[in-house]
Amino acid sequence: MSRRALRRLRGEQRGQEPLGPGALQFDLRDEDDAEEEGPKRELGVRRPRGAGKEGVRVNNRFELINIDDLEDDPVVNGEGSGCALTDAAAPGHKGRAQRGNTESKTDGDVAETAPPEQSNASGKLRKKKKKQKNKKSSTGEASENGLEDIDRILERIEDSAGWNRPGPAPLSSRKHVLYVEHRPRQRQRVYPKCTWLTTPKSTWPRYSKPGLSMRLLESKKGLSFFAFEHSEEYQQAQHKFLVAVESMEPNNIVVLLQTSPYHVDSLLQLSDACRFQEDQEMARDLVERALYSMECAFHPLFSLTSGACRLDYRRPENRSFYLALYKQMSFLEKRGCPRTALEYCKLILSLEPDEDPLCMLLLIDHLALRARNYEYLIRLFQEWEAHRNLSQLPNFAFSVPLAYFLLSQQTDLPEHERSSAREKASLLIQQALTMFPGVLLPLLESCSVRPDATVSSHRFFGPNAEISQPPALSQLVSLYLGRSHFLWKEPATMSWLEENVHEVLQAVDAGDPAVEACENRRKVLYQRAPRNIHRHVILSEIKEAVAALPPDVTTQSVMGFDPLPPSDTIYSYVRPERLSPISHGNTIALFFRSLLPNYTMEGERPEEGVAGGLNRNQGLNRLMLAVRDMMANFHLNDLEAPHEDDADGEGEWD
Repeated sequence: MSRRALRRLRGEQRGQEPLGPGALQFDLRDEDDAEEEGPKRELGVRRPRGAGKEGVRVNNRFELINIDDLEDDPVVNGEGSGCALTDAAAPGHKGRAQRGNTESKTDGDVAETAPPEQSNASGKLRKKKKKQKNKKSSTGEASENGLEDIDRILERIEDSAGWNRPGPAPLSSRKHVLYVEHRPRQRQRVYPKCTWLTTPKSTWPRYSKPGLSMRLLESKKGLSFFAFEHSEEYQQAQHKFLVAVESMEPNNIVVLLQTSPYHVDSLLQLSDACRFQEDQEMARDLVERALYSMECAFHPLFSLTSGACRLDYRRPENRSFYLALYKQMSFLEKRGCPRTALEYCKLILSLEPDEDPLCMLLLIDHLALRARNYEYLIRLFQEWEAHRNLSQLPNFAFSVPLAYFLLSQQTDLPEHERSSAREKASLLIQQALTMFPGVLLPLLESCSVRPDATVSSHRFFGPNAEISQPPALSQLVSLYLGRSHFLWKEPATMSWLEENVHEVLQAVDAGDPAVEACENRRKVLYQRAPRNIHRHVILSEIKEAVAALPPDVTTQSVMGFDPLPPSDTIYSYVRPERLSPISHGNTIALFFRSLLPNYTMEGERPEEGVAGGLNRNQGLNRLMLAVRDMMANFHLNDLEAPHEDDADGEGEWD
């Protein structure tokens, strides 16, 4: 019933208009009378029976009115703005209704005596309304009209461990350590999609689906396996990109981005070129655009935070996501955001924790220490040491005791917890020094600390310790020291390290059998580093670690958009053979050449009629000028020619 009809009904009941026969069509008969007389009895207004007849009930008039309409109307002075009919049969009010009415009263008298009962009925409605509101709030349902904000729904879906649907199941206790902590920012609805990794910018070209998508491969054992897919149009763009890299003409990549502005590999390739040219802002912008393109292609069940979604690195379509996340993480760390960088690191590790294709275990300890999240590093070590042997990595062997020591320095902890952390730190650092004696002197040198004669001249920590360690171990040590040596520079940390160095020397001089056991393990465990460690070293760009790469890695072509692809790559479509005229040279030269095809090393033959120095730099200069021109043209085109409305509602954010 509409509100207008209710208002008219209310006026008639209050005597504002004379009541005629059939004016009200509510059946006020007793249930017994209705059953006896059947449907042939004429509907009309019927006053309540006399007071002498007990048990007579009048039908609830509100049963014919939509209660939702009544709840929408505010109650003023005990009356609703809609209809205020008397419920004479309400429990607790029957005797009161009988006393207030006599058998000789007419229908109009019944209407005139309605106000005392209207207040009671309205009070019941208010109680009922309040009860329903309390029920809604207690069950956590939606607010007004049962609608919720779309962003809040998306956040709840993302954070939930799973409904009765396929997808990620709740994490086990072992995998929960990879749960990515995310603090949703205030999203603006003007953007086409709600994104977590990046925020689209008005200077970017208009977003249109580039042909990149994601599908769910399978779900088993609480894990969901996904894969990015390339449409035919995107495959053509990918082929053009490979041809542009092989053509040694950087402008071809810029031309490709003008027609396919969200082609991921082209964006990542140009980002590296801008970074080498020290244009960090543009490099970061290109990486963010690549992340945005991939996030828009996510499967609805793909979760960034649960730690239960997997992407196989053997599929080339998935590798771009790994590399884009790594580059964004590096930018965040350099900008002084180690806590956010740590969450990116956990995200990368969660995509394939068993294989760890980018070897994030060589970096996660460093980010945890920089973020001062000592508890997380300790927890990760405790949960994964049994099945991953993290103590056999020099970075974990030294970072975990450092985390315990820094935890013991926090004054807000109880004294017994600080003492326990200090004891654990001393025990673990002594084990680390015994297992990796070649770390001490390079660490002290990196911190500009001169060791005393007892330590520097001892056979265990002397120069021979560094020279005698296997090459693979030397590479891991160089990587750790090049990245984390500054964390040890504090005077309190150095004093604590000095104490434990002397404890280790005493154990060595006493003939501790653990010293010989560690020496045997070093000879067996570090014969050769796996491919994912080499890939991590190339991405880290730490000079000391890159210089320690083995010859079989330095002599092969290293492509910036796909460094050291797995030997068991899973191709989903046929790609043109990528031929490169370069078959020699070191890793740095090949890496620069993959980014900047016109790059030439000193000693190589320059182009005819071009000076060697000019030839080495013209690739960089030409590429940077082309990139800047492309970015400027995108911005000017957006200002001069507004885009047409997108029928799907995507691609508009300004």
